[in-house]
Amino acid sequence: MIEIKNVSKRFGQVQALDGVSLRLESPGIYGLLGNNGAGKTTLLNILTSRLHADAGEVLLDGVPMVDNDAALAQLFMLGEKNLYPDEMRVRQAFEATACFYPAFDIARAKALAARFGLNMKSKITALSTGYRSIYRIVLALTVGAPYLLLDEPVLGLDAQHRDLFYKLLIELYAEHPCCILLSTHLIQEAAPLIGHAIILHQGRILRNAPAEELLAAVHTVSGPAAAVDSYLAGRRPLSASSLGGLKTAYVEGPRPQAAPQGLETGPADLQGYFIALMEEESK
Repeated sequence: MIEIKNVSKRFGQVQALDGVSLRLESPGIYGLLGNNGAGKTTLLNILTSRLHADAGEVLLDGVPMVDNDAALAQLFMLGEKNLYPDEMRVRQAFEATACFYPAFDIARAKALAARFGLNMKSKITALSTGYRSIYRIVLALTVGAPYLLLDEPVLGLDAQHRDLFYKLLIELYAEHPCCILLSTHLIQEAAPLIGHAIILHQGRILRNAPAEELLAAVHTVSGPAAAVDSYLAGRRPLSASSLGGLKTAYVEGPRPQAAPQGLETGPADLQGYFIALMEEESK
């Protein structure tokens, strides 16, 4: 288990993280959600000691992770930056990774590279944005680390390759249960994988619960605007939108067994819930 205790980080006048505390238990697939600037990448970098927190600590099975090579070797972070030498080729990067992660499956990495159409002879810096993401995805899926931190893993990928990534990630989790922390803006695509949602807003945790539990506590209602307004009286809407004479709202509280006449109620989806929550916070 990774435990994050009261972690804060400031960059000049910007408070990137403000007293963040949470636990990441293995196995499990966590979704790290938040708008730009919410603090997601900062948190991931602190977890991997690429940044040091101004306050608080990160523990792996009760042991501090700062300057702890044995603990850090249990984590692998897929991020946007290339940490290998500019002249290094994909094949050489695979060979180097095997030196740091003994469980790295280089044979499977080569097989996945071929499946994605990744040229093993290419220099990493010469790859397109999409293929740089594919190169990092292949590493993440084959490195064998018990904790995978994935920061916008499908950046620049087309729909076919994104679909392949999600399928392979599910296969990995089924075959080798581990802890996966997935930070993404493509919530609708990733939602079927996310078992637990962590929502960051302005450096603080806004929600931290199983996705099923979060969505059970909210529902949608739609219909004629006047009827929806009447339904919302005495309830707490997170957001509402109108088109013509029709209105749709996300409402806190479980979905009623029977909708009032003239209205339709439905379950919330994770992306819609996230957007509604952000709109509520911006009021």
